Amino acid sequence: MSEITVVWQDRMQVGECPLWEPREQALYWVDIDGFAVHRLVATTGRHDAWPMTAEPSALARHAAGGVVVATRAGFVHLDPATGNVTPVAPAPFDQTKARFNDGKVDPAGRFWVGTIYEPRDQPAAEMYVLEKGQVRLAWSGGMTNSNGLGFSPDGTTMYHADTTSHTIRQLDFDASSGSATNLRTLVEFSQDKANNYGGRPDGAAVDSEGNYWVAMFEGGRIVKLAPDGTQLDDIALPVRCPTMVAFGGPDLRTLYITSAGKRPQAELDQYPLSGTVLALRVPVAGLEQPAYVG
Repeated sequence: MSEITVVWQDRMQVGECPLWEPREQALYWVDIDGFAVHRLVATTGRHDAWPMTAEPSALARHAAGGVVVATRAGFVHLDPATGNVTPVAPAPFDQTKARFNDGKVDPAGRFWVGTIYEPRDQPAAEMYVLEKGQVRLAWSGGMTNSNGLGFSPDGTTMYHADTTSHTIRQLDFDASSGSATNLRTLVEFSQDKANNYGGRPDGAAVDSEGNYWVAMFEGGRIVKLAPDGTQLDDIALPVRCPTMVAFGGPDLRTLYITSAGKRPQAELDQYPLSGTVLALRVPVAGLEQPAYVG
């Protein structure tokens, strides 16, 4: 692994969902509590930011250009050339108790986005799919904070994490029908904060060899897992709360890492890079993210 660098140093409140857009050679990400979508053009260093009227949480490339943004209020399309934000589909849940959270596009161009159930008193989060402008419920319950979505290189396995239960799961995925079945646990991390606590799984990405790289929130690290759950690597970070990773760069071998900056002051004093966007070069390429087909 190479040295970890800072690619964007302004502190995000809750930086999330890094997304590499190869058509622009640019990195997108969101600041959830900052109500903004950000873009950094790698070749020029140009930075742009677009305010959102509701918290943005997940991004998808749009096949026709621009990005689809999942916000608390629903899905919108952002045209970075004009800054225009156009509604796509409203949120189908009670926005006083839930919001969209992590999301990924499947090989057939559907945008999967789970929710976070904010009362956190029961596993009542849900998984939704945006398909050709329509939203459907894929499943309900069994999780509180939906995260870690990803798909294997051959598109037959779907990954998903519930951050609250510290669990990463797999499902059998059928790209032709968009069905995800046979939910099973891949890895369950310790919840014992008094004994070698390593954090809980947040956002993730799958590389071209089929391995799953997951940001461990409050663990200050990224864990690389084989498809059978075997831990292959453990990468220490200069932030305590990484939120998600994404492969980017011309060869998809730059791993971008967003992080949370809305943290206790003592933690910010210890980890002054909290809330920045980090990057490191890795020995294996990632996968180009499919575009949503609207």
